[in-house]
Parts: sequence; structure tokens; C-alpha cells
Amino acid sequence: MNHINKILIANRGEIAVRVIRTAKKLGIHTVAIYSQVDADSLHVTLADEAWRIGEVELSETYLNIGKIIEVAKQTKCDAIHPGYGFLAENPLFVKACADAGIIFIGPGTEAMRIMGNKIEARKFVKEINIPMTAGVTGTKEELEKTAHKIGFPVLLKAAAGGGGKGMRIVHSESELAEAIESTSRQAKAYFGDETVYIEKFIEEPRHIEVQILGDNYGNVIHLFERECSIQRRYQKIIEESPSPTLTPEVRKKMGDAAVAIGRAIGYNNAGTIEFLVDKDLNFYFLEMNTRIQVEHPVTEMVTGIDLVEEQIFVAAGNKLRLTQDEIHQNGHAIECRIYAEDPANNFQPSPGIMTFYREPAIAAIRIDTGISSKTEIKSSFDPMICKLIVWAKDRHEAGQVMLRALNEYIIHGINTNIAYLAKIIQSEAFITNSISTKFCDEHTGSLVESINSHRSQIPIYVPLIGYLIYTLKKNVKTDQIRCEKPNLWETIGYWRNQMSILIKFGDEELTVGIPRYSENEYRFVIRGEEFHATPISFTPNRCDFTINNHNYFVWISEDAENQAYVSSNGHIFRVKRADILTEAVVASGFDKHGNDSAHVTSPMPGKVIKIFIKAGDTVKKGNALLIIEAMKMENVIVSPRDAVVKEVNVKVNERVESSRAAVTFEE
Repeated sequence: MNHINKILIANRGEIAVRVIRTAKKLGIHTVAIYSQVDADSLHVTLADEAWRIGEVELSETYLNIGKIIEVAKQTKCDAIHPGYGFLAENPLFVKACADAGIIFIGPGTEAMRIMGNKIEARKFVKEINIPMTAGVTGTKEELEKTAHKIGFPVLLKAAAGGGGKGMRIVHSESELAEAIESTSRQAKAYFGDETVYIEKFIEEPRHIEVQILGDNYGNVIHLFERECSIQRRYQKIIEESPSPTLTPEVRKKMGDAAVAIGRAIGYNNAGTIEFLVDKDLNFYFLEMNTRIQVEHPVTEMVTGIDLVEEQIFVAAGNKLRLTQDEIHQNGHAIECRIYAEDPANNFQPSPGIMTFYREPAIAAIRIDTGISSKTEIKSSFDPMICKLIVWAKDRHEAGQVMLRALNEYIIHGINTNIAYLAKIIQSEAFITNSISTKFCDEHTGSLVESINSHRSQIPIYVPLIGYLIYTLKKNVKTDQIRCEKPNLWETIGYWRNQMSILIKFGDEELTVGIPRYSENEYRFVIRGEEFHATPISFTPNRCDFTINNHNYFVWISEDAENQAYVSSNGHIFRVKRADILTEAVVASGFDKHGNDSAHVTSPMPGKVIKIFIKAGDTVKKGNALLIIEAMKMENVIVSPRDAVVKEVNVKVNERVESSRAAVTFEE
């Protein structure tokens, strides 16, 4: 049996951590690479060695083939694992590894070349009689002229695309030219290739993919399927295995088709064949991903097979040690991708520093992440915080476990999609499997409305009293250091000439009276109503208490300016006492959206990729000014009012911070 002794992981985040953990299990030494902005990331501390290869720009770090190969040579690695994204499907990287005498843990260049280009992949698969949708290829001009032949709506896709990037539905011919220009620009930015093509859009499709494994001896097997139909902007957010959609007969046909593609192309590592499935369970080849997939954990949970371990085993030159008859699906697994984004604000990315991070402590769950509680969520990368995976004996029970796990996942300081995911898992459509890839497009509005409705039903006094007890008790502990018996005035803050506290609760300001106080009993007056509260237990970041003899608990954290984040019943409330002075006061001329009468800023740190205006231009409210790329998303910055542009303070490809005025208007 051939062995690999040392692996460099040419990636970052949760997939780098994932590979490191399997390598450690196998006794293989690991080398991590990182950019300076990633210095506090988990993969850097978990690896046996970590090498900084640059500052921020991807071209200088995770996409720098020369630097990565050089580090692998210096550290005497005999293999490189590319993870997914970045260089994972780059034939030039595979060749560079081969030229350096380093094993690439992935497929060969021919399979990668053909399947890495969606146009070439469609040609190849058509020749082996695998079903696929109608399509059109050619120049931008040719696409505009011939798209009508397959009928609208059509799906516009980047030829070199992947991960849901560079895809757009076009509903009419009038939308086509602008869509081609935008998708080409995205394709060039993400994949270095502006080529796009068109294929027929299937109404209400399912997205179901089949995991395959191959070796260097012609053996190819599949590890069954994953249902990935819950997507937002073509990005999968919930995956499960087995698919609740397929019949045993269709499952077998899809598995056989996937293996046929793998054998025809001589596939020799882990890969995924993706299919679209219509309402009549007809399936059509979509694309092949020649790498490990983000959603691979659900396959591992139901088959009991470590896919990264099998990747390493095959790459070392060994034959597959599994046969098709030995692989079975056991139970049901669901994966939710948790992102730093704000569902209530069109899923705008939400990078920043977490004030509190707590993972759920539940049996039969798995969390794949590249962060720790002290990691800052960066704007330079994809906004995924982690993957939460659960397993149970059937789909119903797995859904219940997932819901509990989401409710116990506490993240403060940034916005996340946790509540949004929980609403999907609870939705009638998900429970009854009445879904398609259009689910999020059709239901996001009602899901966000339901989240807001549920939040509004939580009595304001619960998070507010929990927060007050927490801060009062915390001050008691601090005061006990300097005096034996603190009094009420020392406890409630700096403004000790009044028996009330001014509170900012979200956007509302209110005064809370404290008519009575003792160590084990509080009385609060909120909006004219008196509440009797008793602390039960007080631990870091958690307060258990009663209000009028009913039990409650909240999770609490505070930032450097004493703004608190209070989790109650699955929702986060922002609360701040006006009587406690902050350690630092930050002054700003901008409102909460980054705009004042004379300036416009980016809503988050990012890179300028397009500028639509110049000094002297007249703009109307809502006109596009800039496009800022942050967390792999294009964010169009629009004018907040009618104005004349005085100065554009940024350039294309320049990185900007959210505090900087990107555009200045005439007064």
C-alpha cells in the first residue's frame, strides 16, 4: 500500500480544517498557507506548520501557483490537497504539481480540462448519450441572435463557472444583452474567462447530484445522491441525503449515469455529477465538479465513508478499496450553510468581529468551520461561517434535530442567516418536500416576514430584563473588588442621581424604573407595567431568571462600546444602557447607511470593480454610482438623492473601507 507522509493544503477556512483533521487521523503531517488577513483563522493554528504567503489579494496568495509550489518544496511535502474553489479545478496547477514531483490530490488534467469548461462538458456527455437540456454557444453577438431558438426563459451561465457564480435567468429577449454583459464581467472576475453560454431553463427543477470516486486503474463507483434544491442566487444553502424526491429506480439510473460519465473520462478521484430533475423525474446532466464538494459531509454521514481519506488513498496510487455493493445509505443527513449575511436587508454580507460565538452541544451533529470564537469574519472571502450537519434515522427526525441545533447556535456581533434557515426547515414546503430550486426566490419575502412577526411576538420585557439583570449583577461583581457592600447607585451606572435607567432598545429609547432592588430580587417598571424578577443563575454570557414566576433565559454579549446583543427565543435584540460610559467614542458624519447630505460610502469593506460616474455628473436618487465586490457578491451602490458629483475618491480595483467617503456631492 502506498502512503503519503506530508500534505500542503492549498486553501483556507473550513475545507482546510476539514482536510487537516483527516490527515491528522491518518498520521500525515500538514502544512497550511495563509494570507495576512487570515492570520487568526483556525486552519493556521491546527496545521503542523503554517506559512504566510502574502497580504490580502488572492492573486498574491491562494491563487499564486508559484508561491504555493515553492512552499511545498521547502517544507518537503509529497502532496497538495486543493480543497474546493481557488486552484482546485485549475489544470495549470495540476501540471505545476507534476513538474515539481508533488502529488495532486485530485483528478488528472484531461478530466479537469473537459469538465471545467461547461461547454466542453456538454459536448463530451452528449456523445455518451446522457440526457441534457438544449443549449446555445458562441460569441456574445451569436448568443443574442440565437437564444430565441430554444425559447425563453433561458439560463445564462459562465463556461468556466462553478459554485453558483456567473448564472442568471433571462426571461425575455429584451433582458438578454445586459444579462450577457453582466454575467461575462462576473465570469471574468471570478474565473478569468468571460465566455458564457445559454441553456434551456427548466421550470421548477430539482437539483440532485451524485458523488463518485475513481482510481488510476479504471475503477469508478458512486456514493449515492444529495438533494441540493434549496438554493439562493444559485448558491446551495441546504443539502440532504438521501434525496426525498427520487424513487429507487430513478436513483439507480442516476447513479449508473454518473458512473458512466466517470468511466468515459477516466476519472481518478472524488467528483460530483450534477443533474436537474423535472417534475416527472426526468433527469438532465448539468455539470461535473472535479473536486470535493462543499456539501460532501451529508454523503459521509449516511455512508460512513470519509471522502477526504479516500481521496488521499487513491492519490497515493492505490486501487479503490470500496466496491459498489459495499456502499449503502443509512439514515438521513441534512446540512445547513450558515452565512454572515442579513436576510432582512437583501442578504447583504455582514463581515466583522463576533462578540460571542457558541456552537450547539447536541449528539449526532457535525460542524465544519474554519473559525474560532476570536476569528474576525473577513470581507475578502465568501461569507460562509460554517456548515452545520445533522444525522438521524429518518428525514423527519433529522429536521427536528437541525431545528434544535439552529436554535442553539448563538452568534453575536454580525448578522447571520440562522433564523432564515430555521424558518425553511419549519416550512410546510420543506417538510412535505414540495420544493424546487425556485423555493427561495418565491418564499424569501414570506419567510423574512414570518421571522419579523415571530420576533415581534417576543415580549420586550424578556430580553430587556435579562439584559438589565446581567449588567447589574456584572457590576456587582466588579464593585465587590473595591468595597464590601455595593449599593444600588454603584450598581446601576454613572448617573447615580436618579432611580431609573435610559435604555436604547433597537431603534427605540425608553426609561426603565427600578423602584426596588436587592441581591436576589428586582422590580422593574417598563412602559408603566411593574415586573418582579429573580435571578436563578448567572454565568458568562448567560442569565437565567424568572419574571412574575415564569422562567426565562437569555444569551448576552457586549462590544467595545457597550452595545449588547441579547438572544431570546431564537432572535437577537440590540440593547444599550445610556448610563454606562463607553471606553471609546467614535464620531461619524454618516448615518447608519453610510450616507449624509454630501457623501456616499460602501456599506461594507470591499473592492471597487466598476464606476459609473465622474466628477461633474448629475445623478438622480437611485442611480447606480459604483459596484463594490465584497464576500464574492457584487453590491451596487446607488445615489441616496438627486445631486451633482463633486469628486469620485476611489478607483477600479481599489479596496475601500466602509468608513471612507467613496463619492462626494456638491453641497
